[in-house]
Amino acid sequence: MKTNTKYIFVTGGVISGVGKGIMAASIGAILKAKGLKVSMQKCDPYFNVDAGLLNPREHGECFVTNDGAETDLDLGHYERFLDEEMSGNSIWTSGKLYKKLIDDERAGKFGGKTVQLVPHVTGLVQQTFIDNAKHFGTDVHIVEIGGTVGDLEGSHFIEAIREFPTKVGRENCLFVHVCYVPWLSTSEEFKTKPAQNSLRDLREFGIVPDMVVARMDIDKTPRAPQVAKKLATFCGVNEDAVVLMPDAKSVYEVPLNAVKGGVLAPLERFIDHGDPDITIWEDLVKRIEANPRKEVKIGLVAKYIDNTDTYLSVTEALKAAAWKVGVKLKIVWINAEEATETDFEAVDGIVVPGGFGVRGVEGKISAATYCLEHDKPYLGLCLGMQTAVIAAARRGGLAKANSEEFAETDENVVYIMEGQKGKESTGGTMRLGDYPAKLVKNSKLAQIYGATDVVERHRHRYEVNQKFLKEIEKGGLVVAGTSPDGKLVEFVEAPDCKYFVATQAHPEFRSRPYRAHPLFEGLIKACK
Repeated sequence: MKTNTKYIFVTGGVISGVGKGIMAASIGAILKAKGLKVSMQKCDPYFNVDAGLLNPREHGECFVTNDGAETDLDLGHYERFLDEEMSGNSIWTSGKLYKKLIDDERAGKFGGKTVQLVPHVTGLVQQTFIDNAKHFGTDVHIVEIGGTVGDLEGSHFIEAIREFPTKVGRENCLFVHVCYVPWLSTSEEFKTKPAQNSLRDLREFGIVPDMVVARMDIDKTPRAPQVAKKLATFCGVNEDAVVLMPDAKSVYEVPLNAVKGGVLAPLERFIDHGDPDITIWEDLVKRIEANPRKEVKIGLVAKYIDNTDTYLSVTEALKAAAWKVGVKLKIVWINAEEATETDFEAVDGIVVPGGFGVRGVEGKISAATYCLEHDKPYLGLCLGMQTAVIAAARRGGLAKANSEEFAETDENVVYIMEGQKGKESTGGTMRLGDYPAKLVKNSKLAQIYGATDVVERHRHRYEVNQKFLKEIEKGGLVVAGTSPDGKLVEFVEAPDCKYFVATQAHPEFRSRPYRAHPLFEGLIKACK
């Protein structure tokens, strides 16, 4: 098959969490800086169909794409680094893969043939690469293989990428292996044996990488360059294709570190398209490394504070806003189950993020109540809007005001959306993805956005009950934006507060490190 598309496959070794997602996104950012059109994809070995029902404490954030797919948090990295929107087909789990094959088999699409790992599973995996590259019209399609090389559960993905060059040509495929090189303090030396072993595991599959990325602490010793020579000698790669990557203070330093570490040489052998213009990353890192005098403390009222990756896009959106405004950001984690007024007093502004379940919800309602009564800057996201509405309704005279998700009362100011009843434990059934909204002309939110027509991403099945708008308004909140047909409340604001805004959406998913989202920027400015 002839193709004009180049494919890059990124694998990881030695340990999980080695940073191959960030590295893959950084390679994509560098190639985009060369003027190339880049798309990305992740293949994850778990058998969940998507990330929608995964425990956030264990797996971190569920990132929602514009077409409504519930995905791995790495797709958030891809979007932030490339400033390109992914889709539901930008991630394929083993569960999603096998479900499609089984559905096709049950529908008789295999004509009675035996369905096997090879060629049917591997063939479907390969087809996703081709289909994604075609869909996005890309010059380079980057595929991250989740898990660690050698893991049994990911072997079908490894086999698929091994076979793939026979379809598109070896010259159109670049294999990148990210591995960890530990520093042994007792002997004061880097140990390359674990990396060598992970590369051997990869070679046993029949894949010799074109680039090896060695994660390490380069500042430990001047002997680090010897690591590149050793890995090249024992692993069969060019020495200039071994990229030494130090730990970074911010993930947004990684594209620059990759260029400094020598990533351009193997990339240019693969696809030569001029020098990258990395000005945007240089400017961003300068802002990140700046040390402004003014510090802003933002209280994040949440329940999964033992795994802050649950709120990764929120924290990244706050950082981007702080860099834009030019202040030092301190995120103060407030346990929603134990929150007190003392916690709220100690911060300059409050964010209540999205979430599900009754645990900690009264703490989130208390946070909204405090901000309404003390004119403290507040940003509510999804559940954070619903708890704000409950807080206002209680202030407006509805003592039993609550959400249908949490209580059965005749004052449920938040109720389940039409068509959602009975689907509460079912994956992929919520209102998901991009939806338009109409903001009230001259509202604070319209001023913040600089527009009355906006689009944001959603992930919810509960909605504000407009039957109680009178009481909600009496408690201090007004509707500032609805769905175009007016049936769904999408935004609320407090006219008497300096900055109290909330949305049913998840604007954090559309924030970029070098282009802060206006709602987060507005919050930081109000706290300055």
